[in-house]
Amino acid sequence: MTHEQILAFAVIAAMMGVFIWDRFRYDVVACCALVGAVGLGVVPVQDAFSGFSDDIVIIVASALVVSAGVARSGIVDMAIKKFFPNLGSLRGQLALLMIVVAVLSAFIKNIGALAIMMPVAFQFSRRAGVSPSKYLMPMAFAALLGGLMTQIGTSPNIVVSRLRQEITGTSFSMFDFTPVGLTLAVVGIIFLLFFYWLVPSRTNEQSSLEDAVEITNYTSELTVNSQSPLLGSPISDLLKLGDGEVIATAVLRGTVRMAPIPDLKLREGDFILLEGSSAALDRVVSHGKLQLSGKPLKEEGKLQTDLVSMEAIITPESALQGLSAKELALSYTRGVNLLAISRGGARLKERLGSVTLIAGDVLVLQGSSKALSTALQDFALLPLAQREVLLGTSRRAYIPLAILALAMGSTALGLAPVAVAFFAAALGMVVFKTTPLKDVYKAVDGPILIMLAALIPVSDSLRTSGGSELVAGWLGEAATSLPPFGALSLILITSMAVTPFLNNAATVLVMGPIAASFATTLGFSPEAFLMAVAIGAGSDFLTPVGHQCNTLVLGPGGYKFSDYPRLGLPLSILIILVSVPALLFVWPVS
Repeated sequence: MTHEQILAFAVIAAMMGVFIWDRFRYDVVACCALVGAVGLGVVPVQDAFSGFSDDIVIIVASALVVSAGVARSGIVDMAIKKFFPNLGSLRGQLALLMIVVAVLSAFIKNIGALAIMMPVAFQFSRRAGVSPSKYLMPMAFAALLGGLMTQIGTSPNIVVSRLRQEITGTSFSMFDFTPVGLTLAVVGIIFLLFFYWLVPSRTNEQSSLEDAVEITNYTSELTVNSQSPLLGSPISDLLKLGDGEVIATAVLRGTVRMAPIPDLKLREGDFILLEGSSAALDRVVSHGKLQLSGKPLKEEGKLQTDLVSMEAIITPESALQGLSAKELALSYTRGVNLLAISRGGARLKERLGSVTLIAGDVLVLQGSSKALSTALQDFALLPLAQREVLLGTSRRAYIPLAILALAMGSTALGLAPVAVAFFAAALGMVVFKTTPLKDVYKAVDGPILIMLAALIPVSDSLRTSGGSELVAGWLGEAATSLPPFGALSLILITSMAVTPFLNNAATVLVMGPIAASFATTLGFSPEAFLMAVAIGAGSDFLTPVGHQCNTLVLGPGGYKFSDYPRLGLPLSILIILVSVPALLFVWPVS
């Protein structure tokens, strides 16, 4: 072992130890490892920042923006309420998410399948009152398992097919991977369904401040118009759209004030006073196609379409105190609509325009960014939090799905590389305003990208120093004395162990020829050994850095580095126990 190889192994071992120790944030640890590797000469100075241009960084960042666009569109809520209105159990929700992700991953890029379903997971999490961490890691693992089922499901399968072509003259076909891959996917999903509780409940640290100031008792005024599907329906149907987070305080029909009894039939022109969080009210408005209070806002005679909503609190110095929205005529004088009011624990039963405002009231205001900024200054209002309020904002439900479908279709047909396709999809979300420009950099998880960019040159030092070939040589000596079952297990386990430090395609390129050499030396057919390499390279369940699917859920799930092996280690052991006999049955070695 050379001096450079010893240093490369030492840096990576120290880094993994600090990751597991979990006292410092993962991006800080990765950056320290990079600086240490450069200082020791393990990573050349000119390659120190090569990770920032790596495709994986672009893919993960773009997928986060695309996922945010899909979540913001409201299409997720529509799909859940239409197809799975009564799916309330955590296990049932998790089964649906994992099966869909696994099936999609067999035919499209697994990170794309995961990006589609992540917003659904957040909706289920909110409805069930369960941390998103319980959903996201099992989904990421299901995406990896689904990729094992076909030739195009994951990069290792494609590379292994090419290696078999070079060795035997015959490539693996599209569904040669299916018998073993499908078995592993079914067994793995069943395992995850029963042992998802191994994943601890985590909270995304970046959103904890927003959660702390969440207002749950906004009062808003909605009008039933002729386009609403709720016409003639009981008010209980309207409240179902809020998933139990919205209550009706009054129904105004002309000059008559009516009690909001559950079986009261809604008519066109009814005014309904609702109380709930801004997000719950938004679901009622969007799915019920109801009209919020306020007037169509115009600028220079043209109807404004690029409107935003924000929360603000009335300060003691505000000129709004003692006045009502009707008296202020905000829509005409300021180009701003008042959409909702929250007054501590008090329940408001007046129409929104008639409520006399007091200091401490929290308002949801709608308007252009310029008009809102001016109103805040003129009326001494204090923005409540730097977060997006969807209530009263317009969204194009199907455009994000069309953009994502186009990106995944172009990668499946080989028309564009994954990084280019997903980068274009993220740009499409911005161009078509499905993700506002101001929110793009909120969606991109900076610490995750920094960690990836720093880790890429550090992990690549194993290859550049010859450390991976050294491990391969040791492996070859050990495998020659083992029976087929043992040799196949050794190849599979080693591929799993190497994948977190090389990308999965590189793992196949390193381990594939070694596996084929084992088979030749032992007088066996190489197919089972090549398949074992592909399965091992595609089954990284132990770290958040070995595959972009694991990385994608790291930030949103609030996971720690040490959370992955809690669920991933027993799953890896199960995959090994099932894979080896399945491979020997489907691909006999003699």
